[in-house]
Amino acid sequence: MSGLVLKLGPHERIMINGVVMQNGDRRARLNILTPEANVLRLRDAIHPSEANTPVRRVAYVAQLVLAGEADPEEGRRQVLRGIEQLSQVFTDAESRAHLTAATEAAAAGRFYQAMRALRNLMPREMRLLGSAAG
Repeated sequence: MSGLVLKLGPHERIMINGVVMQNGDRRARLNILTPEANVLRLRDAIHPSEANTPVRRVAYVAQLVLAGEADPEEGRRQVLRGIEQLSQVFTDAESRAHLTAATEAAAAGRFYQAMRALRNLMPREMRLLGSAAG
């Protein structure tokens, strides 16, 4: 069986195509067979008040598309524009690899993968912002 396999812990919440669902008391495994389903684990979600850095803001736009709260085409433009701006700051090879993965995913309309790639930059961003503040 192909598709996305989600393994959920007890009471874990997910959003699929804008619908929030919560698992029961036991661990569960779900097979998502629809290839274009928008799936977001709520433990991975960025709260609007947490979208307070450049990387988090771009990842938040991808999240809004996943949640069905933003137009996919406009979201794609904003994410790609944001990634382009981030590429001016994140110039090392590892960061470039994450930015490339995010760009390819966003261009293909795979916003969860774009968001995941951007999340990999968050620790580095925090180090940069911490050294800029000090």
